[in-house]
Amino acid sequence: MSTSPFQRIGVVGSGAMGRGIAQLFVQSGIAVRLHDNNAAAVGSAIAGLAEVFARQVEKGRMSAEAAAAARARLEPADALSALADCDLVVEAIVERLDTKRELFVQLEAIVADDAVLATNTSSLSVTAIAAACRRPQRVAGLHFFNPVPLMKVVEVVDGMRTDPSVVERLAALTRLTGHLAVVAQDTPGFIVNHAGRGFGTEALKALGEGVADIATIDRILREQVGFDGQGFKLGPFELFDLTGLDVSQPVMESIYRQFYDEPRFRPSVIAAQRLAAGLTGRKAGEGFYRYPDGRQQASPEAPPPTVAVRPPVWVAPGPRAAMLREAVAALQGVVHDTGQPGEHALVLVAPLGLDASAAAAAAGLPAARTVAVDTLFPIAPGRCKRRVLMPTPATRPEYRDAAHALFATDGTPVSMLRDSPGFVAQRVLAMIVSIGTEIAQQRIASAADIDTAVRTGLGYPLGPLAMGDALGAATVLEILGNLHRLTGDPRYRPGGWLRRRAQLGLSLLHED
Repeated sequence: MSTSPFQRIGVVGSGAMGRGIAQLFVQSGIAVRLHDNNAAAVGSAIAGLAEVFARQVEKGRMSAEAAAAARARLEPADALSALADCDLVVEAIVERLDTKRELFVQLEAIVADDAVLATNTSSLSVTAIAAACRRPQRVAGLHFFNPVPLMKVVEVVDGMRTDPSVVERLAALTRLTGHLAVVAQDTPGFIVNHAGRGFGTEALKALGEGVADIATIDRILREQVGFDGQGFKLGPFELFDLTGLDVSQPVMESIYRQFYDEPRFRPSVIAAQRLAAGLTGRKAGEGFYRYPDGRQQASPEAPPPTVAVRPPVWVAPGPRAAMLREAVAALQGVVHDTGQPGEHALVLVAPLGLDASAAAAAAGLPAARTVAVDTLFPIAPGRCKRRVLMPTPATRPEYRDAAHALFATDGTPVSMLRDSPGFVAQRVLAMIVSIGTEIAQQRIASAADIDTAVRTGLGYPLGPLAMGDALGAATVLEILGNLHRLTGDPRYRPGGWLRRRAQLGLSLLHED
C-alpha cells in the first residue's frame, strides 16, 4: 500500500457521512479519531462500524485480521482537544456556514499550524468557511458522496486561498483509498451538484409547460435515452422522490441564487409548491408519485389506438428523413416518395429543438396531417425501447392516432406529447451537455474530471461532454439554438465551448 500523505485523521461529525468517511480511512490503513458533540453518537457510530466490518468478514469481503485492524485504527475523541495531533481534520457536520466557521476557528486553536482542515460541505463556499481562519491556505473541500464507501468519486475543492500542495495531498489521499479524486474550483455546487441541474430542472420545465405528465417524462428519459445500451436508471421525478424534495429544492434554489439568477438553473414553482405541501417523496409516502406500502404507484400506459385504415406516409426532407423512411417501411407503412405530400398522406417531420408547428410552418406543410417524431436516438424495430411523437395543435385526431398505431406496430411503447420545442429527451440532454460545457469553459474543472465526476457521482450513462460527443456537438448546438430562438429563453443560449468545438469538429473533451 502507498504511503499516506496524512498519518492521523480527525473526523468531526458521526452521522452517515462522518461514519462513512471514518470507515473509508481506517479500511485504507489510516488511524482515525472520531468526534461528535454528542458522545453517545460517537459510541453508536463505532459500534455500527464494528458490525459493518463483521458483516464484511461473513460475506468473505474482508479477512478477520483486516477487520480487527480496521476497528483498532478507529478511536473515539471525547473532546476536540483530542484531535491535537491529527495532521488532517475532516468536518462533516450540519450544512450551516456559521456553525462550520465556528468549528474551524476552534480547530485552529488546537491542531498544529501545518495541519490541514477539510470540509465535506456539498453546497457552501469553501472560501467563505476558510475566511474565518487565520491560516485559510490550509483549508480545502473534500466532498464525499453518500454512501461514502460505495460512491467512488470525491471532489477536492480548491478554495480561493487554498495552497496548491493541500489540494495535491488531499487528491493523493483520495487515490490511496481507491476512490477517484476530481479537482474543482470553489464555485456553487462544485462539479456534480452544478452539472446535475440540467436533468431535473429541465424536466420540471417541461412538466410546467404541460408537455406530458410525470410518468411519461420519466418513461421517456429512462427508456428512449440509450448510449450503447446504457440509459438513466431513474427518471427525474423518481429521483426527486428518492432524494426528497426537502433536499433537492433548497439545492436548486441555492445554486440558482448563488449564480446570480443564471437562467440555466432557474427552479420551478411546481417543486416549491409540492415541498410546501409536504409532498417530499418516498419518505413521506407521497411525492411526485404515491407510495402505498412503500411501493411506487404509477398509472399504466393506455394501449395504442386501433386504426382501421392507415394512410400512406410522406416524410419531409431533411438530414434525418432516411432514418424515418426506413423505420416506417420496417413497420409495414406505405411511404410515398414524392416531392410534395399527397392529399391524404400522414406527414412526418423530424425536428431538432423545434416543435411540430414550427417545423410544419417552415416547410409549408399541412399542419392538420403533420406529426413530429423524435429521432435523437434510433427508432428502427429492435433498436429502441420507446418512440416519442408530437402532433401540432391542428393535427386531426385520425392522423395523430394513425401515427401512434404505426409506430407501435412492433409492440414498442409510444409516448405522445403535446407540441413543444425539443420534445423531452432533446431538451433535457441538450441542457445537461450545455451546463457541462459551461463548467469546462469557466475552468471550474478539467473536461476529463467533469465527466468522471458526473458519471460516477450521478450514475449517468456518460459524462456530459462525452454525451455531447455521442449525440454530436453540432446536433446539440442545433437543438439549443432552435430552443433559444423559438422560446426566447436565455436558459437555452449555447455557450462558447460548445459552439467552437461544434464549428471545428472537435470533441467536447478537447482542452484548450
